[in-house]
Amino acid sequence: MLTIDPAVFDPSSVTPETQAVNDQIEAFLKDKPTIIDLGAPLIRELRAKGEGLLGKQPESKLARWETAKANGLEVPVRVIEAEGEKKGVYLHIHGGGGCIGTADTQDQLLERLAMRLQVAVVSVEYRLAPENPWPAGPDDCEAAAVWLFENAGAMFGTEKIIIGGESAGGHLAAVTILRMRDKHDKRFLGANLVYGAFDMRVTPSMRNWGPRNLILSTPIVEWFFAQQFPEGCGYEMDDPGVSPLLAKLDDLCPALFSVGTADPLIDDTLMMAPRWLAAGNRAELEIYPGGVHAFDHVPGLKIAEEHHERAYQFLEGCLA
Repeated sequence: MLTIDPAVFDPSSVTPETQAVNDQIEAFLKDKPTIIDLGAPLIRELRAKGEGLLGKQPESKLARWETAKANGLEVPVRVIEAEGEKKGVYLHIHGGGGCIGTADTQDQLLERLAMRLQVAVVSVEYRLAPENPWPAGPDDCEAAAVWLFENAGAMFGTEKIIIGGESAGGHLAAVTILRMRDKHDKRFLGANLVYGAFDMRVTPSMRNWGPRNLILSTPIVEWFFAQQFPEGCGYEMDDPGVSPLLAKLDDLCPALFSVGTADPLIDDTLMMAPRWLAAGNRAELEIYPGGVHAFDHVPGLKIAEEHHERAYQFLEGCLA
């Protein structure tokens, strides 16, 4: 059963710490050129140099690259393994609007998850727009999932597979879950869907947000969508294969949906979680007062730590 405490939307529920972080983010981004101005390739270069909002994150000494071969594709995947017997494998899909981000830019968070859950983490280095528009990204994620279902037992000693992603990664994780059900008759044991974009038509919260840049803005999200789905691409935003909110959602795994109240994409989560539940699946929902888009990547932020702990507990239950 999904329940929402109205207090989470009360401005008084936002802690001084969270508000201070939000103010710092907004001040940092104020008057700076956005990805719309600079383009995805340059933003990728700047982030690789550590010039992004959170700087360059240290690489995990436990990480290695493998190649997922399936569906006629060869997809790089970043693997971080806990030592000893594994309780499962976590297929991770990174965010970045389908245009930026890499599988090796959140090594510390994924290593932490691997150690806490005693799992192997496999993060997908999928192709990005605008150079590789839809469906290149989801095709790569599907191929990685097919490869994992075929090889997890031999590689990691377990066939228990869970999935998760943030933002565009949450969107691609949902698409991958549906593709694996419909095309391969395979089911994940659980899904960690973090502030995903589940409706490419743009939900009301995103449509009404406006130009305020708090990691995302209405123009930035619309730009991301336009890069993935250029004019004449042949894909419509109301296609359930594009917008999983519109898909038939029966016979799917348990899912934890997480979002902050200061995220322009909040409606995507508030709409998707009850749809997941109404289709007969287990769905859980966590809403974090004042959480901006990508709040969980802010080191030491209390609501970020609360989110991580909640996700660990949920995924542990799925693997059990």
